[in-house]
Order: sequence, then C-alpha cells, then structure tokens
Amino acid sequence: MKRRMIRRGLKFAAFAAVGVAAAGFVTMSLWNWLIPALFALPAIHFGQALGLVVLARILFGGFRGGGGRRMHWRGRMGERWQNMTPEERATFRSAMCGKRNVETAGVQA
Repeated sequence: MKRRMIRRGLKFAAFAAVGVAAAGFVTMSLWNWLIPALFALPAIHFGQALGLVVLARILFGGFRGGGGRRMHWRGRMGERWQNMTPEERATFRSAMCGKRNVETAGVQA
C-alpha cells in the first residue's frame, strides 16, 4: 500500500514537471515568435518563460485551479433561496438546523 502511494506520488510529480516544462516551452516559443516582431522587445529564455507562467497564474488564475468556480455554488443557492416559498424555506431551515428551533435559528428573509 505504501509503495503504491509513493509510486503514485512520483508519477504525479513527473507529470507535473512535464506539464510545467511544456507550459514554459510554449510560453517561450510564443513570446519569441510574436513579441520581438510586434513590439521590438527582446527574446526570452526558458527560465524567464517559467517566470511569466507563474506570474500569469498568480494574476489571473491562482494556484488552486478553477479560478472563480470554487464559490459558484453560493450564487446558485442564493437564486434557489429567492425562488423558494416561505414554507419551503422553513422546511429547508428545519432540515439544515436539525433539532434547533426554527424561529430562533436566525431567520432572515
């Protein structure tokens, strides 16, 4: 079991390294193909391309994957809540709050 987990971790690390290297190579290739011709800026090397990839992830995507998808459920739940009748809301509150009294559970309309 432990060997399998170690092997799995090594496979993941290898795929991640290949993915990072591919992203850096693609970034470097695109930069060196487009930017010097369009804006007369210098060509970059692989390390600088990796830095650009990291900077773009920080600025535009973050490192947890998914971007704005993580909290999308809140918007959907808010829409559902607005479309519920008062009876459906009370039923939902009683189901979510368990044995607590629904009237004292911080009712917000």
